[in-house]
Amino acid sequence: MTDTDDTPIPYMQRTRDWYLALGFGNPYVWAQNDDIPFTKPSKPISQSALTLITTAAPYDPEKGDQGPGAPYNAAAKFYKVYSGDMRQDHDLRVSHVAIDRDHTTMTDPGSWFPLPALRAVEGSLFGSLTTRFHGLPTNRSQRHTLEVDAPEILRRCREDGAEAALFVPNCPVCHQSATLVARHLEAAGIPTLIMGSARDIVEHAGPPRFLFSDFPLGNAAGKPHDPDSQAETLALALRLFDTTSGPGQTQVNPQVWAETADWKRDYCNTESRTEEEMAQLRAKAHADREVARQVRET
Repeated sequence: MTDTDDTPIPYMQRTRDWYLALGFGNPYVWAQNDDIPFTKPSKPISQSALTLITTAAPYDPEKGDQGPGAPYNAAAKFYKVYSGDMRQDHDLRVSHVAIDRDHTTMTDPGSWFPLPALRAVEGSLFGSLTTRFHGLPTNRSQRHTLEVDAPEILRRCREDGAEAALFVPNCPVCHQSATLVARHLEAAGIPTLIMGSARDIVEHAGPPRFLFSDFPLGNAAGKPHDPDSQAETLALALRLFDTTSGPGQTQVNPQVWAETADWKRDYCNTESRTEEEMAQLRAKAHADREVARQVRET
């Protein structure tokens, strides 16, 4: 990869190789869909009730380190859909998912949870917010996502009168889960838009509408501590509800993360780790899997 390489990170292959190196067999098979549902909005986004769907988790001080720079924290994961009041502020974090911890700060929730930015443009760039946003679990089980989480998200969206849904995923599996649920909503008549940073995963799963930002995972809503970046990213995303003419279209955010593409080399790349580091990561990954199992079963 050269300094000027604008090729997106191949997340599907990277994560397959990474988990094999960590000692997990049976490489993960990512969701693939060639047929893509598409609902044309019945009204402009400027007149529509919009909901927000996130894979971020509510902060819980009893679940260990979830702050800036926190290592992956399996104890902070959630496995059931949750909802929150759009009119209140919320402390949602991403320590429970595999974001890019080498090249992002985890200090600005605006990069992964754009609720304040949405409230700032309510009534101008879109009609209104629904009463609630919704938290989507990042299940590796596609069946669970399709049979449990997607119908529950749809039920809550219908309860709230949602006329459009904005998804903001974070980790690789987050991007798959968001795409699967977006497809479910789209097939049920609710237009959707995914703001994401894992292009290969989203496009493989078949998104109705997709804004791709070539940023490190955990920054799908814009660069951290950069209000202009976040506002521009959100505005570009919202416009796609009106301008996308058919299913499966990807709009590329023109913003560039850094002057060079060096940051793309490191995520889940065994070649950038020493054998000692891999041994430590292998031990932690197996311990994390057991923690996640216990959280899931409680």
